[in-house]
Amino acid sequence: MLLQMAKGNFSYRIRRTGKDDELEALVVLANMLAEELRESVFHAGFINPHRTYKNLLESSFILDADFVIKGYNANALEVLGFSCEMLDNKPFNSILAESSLASWNRVAAEIPHQDHYRSRLELVFINQDESLVSFYCSISRILGCSSILISTVGCVIEETIDTDGVVVAEAPQLLGGLYRHSDIALMQDVYDYILENLDSTLPSIKELSRIFGTNEHKLKCDFKLLFKTTIYQFYTNERLKKAHLLIQQTGMPFKLIASSCGFNNYSNFLKGFKKCFGCSPMAVKRRGGGFRL
Repeated sequence: MLLQMAKGNFSYRIRRTGKDDELEALVVLANMLAEELRESVFHAGFINPHRTYKNLLESSFILDADFVIKGYNANALEVLGFSCEMLDNKPFNSILAESSLASWNRVAAEIPHQDHYRSRLELVFINQDESLVSFYCSISRILGCSSILISTVGCVIEETIDTDGVVVAEAPQLLGGLYRHSDIALMQDVYDYILENLDSTLPSIKELSRIFGTNEHKLKCDFKLLFKTTIYQFYTNERLKKAHLLIQQTGMPFKLIASSCGFNNYSNFLKGFKKCFGCSPMAVKRRGGGFRL
């Protein structure tokens, strides 16, 4: 769990033993720290994983009327580390931590009395390693039958930095062109600067080189060498990804989303969106359905 916290992932918890000793006290303190950090730190805004969020990963469970697991997708197995044999026909509450049982029991008591039951709550799961993993879950009845669908959503991340380009003392020339640690740190600063200013116009290469105290040619070449894309293309792609997320998760009008993501020309936004995602903004499924220009 501590290693996950160091990476900026505050969803993990250490399972309680129920013993009254110093080790248990440390477990309680570590779990409280993770909870407070999770609540106080907006992950995408303050913790830069130096990766690009690629898409959303949905884990789903299907339960029968007795809340026994009858189905699940591959993502559920991957997230919790279970095999099919470990989940088949297993009571759903058996993979929940004790801290979530009371909340789940309340939901389980309400579901049989509502044909169109829907709710959202945070549940803590026990994975194969006996660690605790917290997810926000959507719980609903499947229409026309007594089955229950439980879905969780998380992010899949894509590495953007070449993992072969690790700085080592035996490699004085890094990535074929970056010789110093300071060069890499400078490019990371440029990367972070772009992410922090997606809602504004990107300065020219000349202005960026002045801001970061380097020359234009070195700025362009080093950034492309390290991140495998040009500065402008990275800036454009990140704005489009931000727009795609806003379309999915909010009811904001498309023109307002385009403007908030730094696109002053709506036509250019539509063209860039279709080129990046292969569809128009109107084709993206929105929370609550429908779309507004």
